[in-house]
Amino acid sequence: MPDNFNFELVSPERLLLSEQVVDVVIPASEGEMTIMAHHAPTMTSIKPGVIKVHAASGKKQDYVVFGGFADILPTGCTLLAESAIPVEDLRQDELTRRIDIAKAELENVEHHEHKSRLEHYIMEMTRLRGAIGQD
Repeated sequence: MPDNFNFELVSPERLLLSEQVVDVVIPASEGEMTIMAHHAPTMTSIKPGVIKVHAASGKKQDYVVFGGFADILPTGCTLLAESAIPVEDLRQDELTRRIDIAKAELENVEHHEHKSRLEHYIMEMTRLRGAIGQD
């Protein structure tokens, strides 16, 4: 039986989750990562995606995250999200609205680096919209 560890999901508005978990799958910028107890210390940026939490109680919960950072230690993980909500609370038009805002901003961008970040964000948000079944 795997060991449990503490996982906290924090957004600027509130603490969304703080509990003992078996594992957590996060959308790290390098790719999806599964975190378990005794994980090597790591810091990573988070891209838009779904966080999958498997609580020690057996409950499974998914959250949509729109970016942020994760601090992973052998004893726990804290994910500081730019914005995050439970998947079931996501409004049908929220992802489309965020994509449209980024596309509008992209039209006025002069710096190549900023343009590249926006294009990547739009791509990730479009992928996310498809992954959670919203077209």
